Amino acid sequence: MLDKTVVRNVLETVRTEGRQALTAPEGKMLCDAYGITVPKEGLAANADEAAKLASDIGFPVVMKIVSPDILHKTEAGGVVVGVNSAEEARENYDKIVANARSYKSDAKIDGVQVQQMLTGGQEVIIGAVTDGSFGKLVAFGLGGILVEVLKDVTFRLAPVTKSEALSMLDSIQAAEMLKGVRGGDPVNREALADMIVRVSELVNDYPEISELDLNPVFATEDGAIAADVRIVVDYDQPEPRHRPSQDEIVEAMNRIMRPKAVAVIGASAEDGKIGNSVMKNLINGGYKGQIYPIHPKAEEILGHKVYRSVKDVPGEIDTAIFAIPAKLVANALTDCGEKGIPGAVLIPSGFAEAGAPELQDEIVKIGRKYNIRMMGPNIYGFYYTPENLCATFCTAYDVKGSAALSSQSGGIGMAIIGFSRSAQMGVSAIVGLGNKSDIDEDDLLAFFEQDDNTKIIAQHCEDLKDGRAFAEVAKRVSKTKPVVVLKAGRTSAGAKAASSHTGALAGDDKIYEDVFKQCGVIRARSLRQLLEFARGVPVLPTPKGENVVIITGAGGSGVLLSDACVDNGLDLMSMPDDLDAAFRKFIPPFGAAGNPVDITGGEPPQTYKNTVKLGLEDDRIHALILGYWHTIVTPPMVFAKLMVEVKEEMAAKGIEKPMVASLAGDVEVEEAAEYLYQHGIPAYAYSTELPVEVLGAKYKWARGAGLL
Repeated sequence: MLDKTVVRNVLETVRTEGRQALTAPEGKMLCDAYGITVPKEGLAANADEAAKLASDIGFPVVMKIVSPDILHKTEAGGVVVGVNSAEEARENYDKIVANARSYKSDAKIDGVQVQQMLTGGQEVIIGAVTDGSFGKLVAFGLGGILVEVLKDVTFRLAPVTKSEALSMLDSIQAAEMLKGVRGGDPVNREALADMIVRVSELVNDYPEISELDLNPVFATEDGAIAADVRIVVDYDQPEPRHRPSQDEIVEAMNRIMRPKAVAVIGASAEDGKIGNSVMKNLINGGYKGQIYPIHPKAEEILGHKVYRSVKDVPGEIDTAIFAIPAKLVANALTDCGEKGIPGAVLIPSGFAEAGAPELQDEIVKIGRKYNIRMMGPNIYGFYYTPENLCATFCTAYDVKGSAALSSQSGGIGMAIIGFSRSAQMGVSAIVGLGNKSDIDEDDLLAFFEQDDNTKIIAQHCEDLKDGRAFAEVAKRVSKTKPVVVLKAGRTSAGAKAASSHTGALAGDDKIYEDVFKQCGVIRARSLRQLLEFARGVPVLPTPKGENVVIITGAGGSGVLLSDACVDNGLDLMSMPDDLDAAFRKFIPPFGAAGNPVDITGGEPPQTYKNTVKLGLEDDRIHALILGYWHTIVTPPMVFAKLMVEVKEEMAAKGIEKPMVASLAGDVEVEEAAEYLYQHGIPAYAYSTELPVEVLGAKYKWARGAGLL
């Protein structure tokens, strides 16, 4: 039973005394209140009390200085372990106090903590931190000094469930040590998970607890006990970021992405002006809604009547696209507010990213006052192909499809447009987010979740303004649609670059890694991966199980494809004897069954057909990776057309499994790879990694969504 009164009283005392940390006895009181197991202990005010306490607890004991002014007790000479008698306890009391006085002469000393000494078991750390983007996170890893050396720690958003806590035990690199190695006893997983849950609830219930360390926690077969408690507090809590409800977000995003009427503020008839490009893209892109150019002097622009202000437009406007200098935005945005326009697309740069945060703060206040949802500033705009809407100064884009992509950077946005056009990847949307003064990744997730035109969401970001809001939405959306994220600033060098671009500060990458995993987000490691996942994952049917089989015409490709499977968390099926024999019927004696199935390079097209058909027909196989080798006997397009024929023959019988292909050969394999891709088999010339990465991404999504 939680005793919140005790916790509140302790924290109020610490606040009143102006302290930033709790003493060890105060930390024990919080642990006791939340059922977090700590050793038997007591506080001695003099040497005789120390001797009596030690005798009552039972030897050996540990003795530690208790002072609100000394946080790192070991550095101060304030810790003695292995005290074995009452006399030693008396001597060490005086020694510890003297060391503390020498370390910090004006330190307030409450006494010495006498604590049951724990031995044996595995040392782990359970803790909590406060992240600027994600808020409260609970941490688990190897304890003692190893946590600082190896940094083998995993994070989850607090509070965590019991199942999430158990998953943390398997997420550290040294997970096997908890299961017992070299004859050692396994730890009590339930007790550790329970302690993680209780810590996560404690920091979630009391936001002023900014850091908490239980280190070491001694984990044994019988349970888990926290030997040392360190709690840091911060009573200056930031104002929570304003977040509309999900219904409000979706309503506003629908008005922006599917507008019946748009205004172009700063429209121009002059070639080379952003306002001219926006107008041309709206018109030439085929947008069927009303277009209202806004300009203080012109009468007509590109055949459309011009208005001096949005307030002069007679009808309703859903979205205003800004193509004017930064210093003019605030006044025009106020006009939009007075007109009742719900959405603003702020293309201009010159705000926080250019050292002018006051201009950005001003437009944020105006947006909040009038309830205008703002995209940008410092963006290329956006595309929404179902409405033929090119609200951007970039080139028009009209290949419709089911992938929705967004980027925080304009340069990355251009790469997305170029790749999509080159690969003929149909998109539902391409969106620029820039400085993210208002609309950010979770707003887009909420819109695309209910957008029937979107099947996959791929996002590039340098930071998350509200990581917790993103995580909550992503966890829900990823159950039905894959969410892929490329987080820039993974390395310290990358993080430094991000901090000088679009005003972003990249967070701790390990936190991003673990939170993405917790939310079912597929993490892309490169821009190319983000784009290939966006293109390939929707093409593949969802696998029904984990058994993957490689069928290859080249042994070397089979080895590399096998390595790629390990790298991407795919399970190469152990081939049953009967299935092994069935494959052997189709391959030459010098070929190799097992997995990979190596049919060798000299085989005719029929061998590819027979083995792939067998792989599709057998219910025990859930996905196929094809390794093709260019030969005169089986030319590239012959292979490609045959594979599509087999796939469609099986589909007619209701059999659909994910298949990807790696093609090795001369330039003709490029055409063959494209033909395969266009017919539902993601295929890559000259790469054994990319096809397996795409299949691995599909599997990550299916696992996270609970479909396997």
